[in-house]
Amino acid sequence: MADAWVIRESRKYLTGNLVDRLVALNHNVIEMAPDINELSKRSIQNGAILIFVDQDLLSSQQALIYLRDIAVENEIPVFLMGLPVDIESIKGIIPDSAIEEEFYRPLDIPVIVDKVNQFLANNNSVTKKKILVVDDSGMMLRNVKKLLGDKYQVILANSGAMAIKYLSLDLPDLVLLDYEMPVINGKQVMEIIRTENDFSGVPVFFLTSKNDRETIMDVMGLKPEGYLLKSLSAEDFVRTIDEFFEKRKKIN
Repeated sequence: MADAWVIRESRKYLTGNLVDRLVALNHNVIEMAPDINELSKRSIQNGAILIFVDQDLLSSQQALIYLRDIAVENEIPVFLMGLPVDIESIKGIIPDSAIEEEFYRPLDIPVIVDKVNQFLANNNSVTKKKILVVDDSGMMLRNVKKLLGDKYQVILANSGAMAIKYLSLDLPDLVLLDYEMPVINGKQVMEIIRTENDFSGVPVFFLTSKNDRETIMDVMGLKPEGYLLKSLSAEDFVRTIDEFFEKRKKIN
């Protein structure tokens, strides 16, 4: 996945210069227009969001609200670049708590690159294991992120389709997969995972409220790592995840 998501209305000299310098520092950078259709096709779960603010971008209210929600929900820092008056306008949408730093025109690209590079280097200094949590319950997703977010990088998907989309872009170290979901249920997602060469080896725990023999036998052939009952205590839930990664560390 990207280290930096650069949001700009069009590619101009300044945006191109910034992107080229970050790429030269070995960062993975993706440029996107403030278009809700384009943004929604991407799984923005980590890194930093860099926004070039101008009047054209400010007119893209739907896209800015989407970026705000992504930044707040996934705790992704936002860097703003533009005229002071335009930045003040965007701060009416994106809260101060999500803004890492503001840069005013005339922009000093080397200074911005240095600041962003420092942030990304410090943020990635300790690589956390990446866990994709798939559940149609918003409450369950929030609870799991709260339990695991300090130790692990937790990516949330509220449907089977979103999970497959994310897997096609990036590989997590573990998937926690709800067994019962509408449209594409957990078993169907697991079948897709196991038949796709690009991510067939990703380990999966089923999240379920069922522990009957019939449910377990139904997916045994798909070789899940195990089953996590949603009724588990917070301590047992976290301990199971910790023990899974400890065992894999010893094996590797």
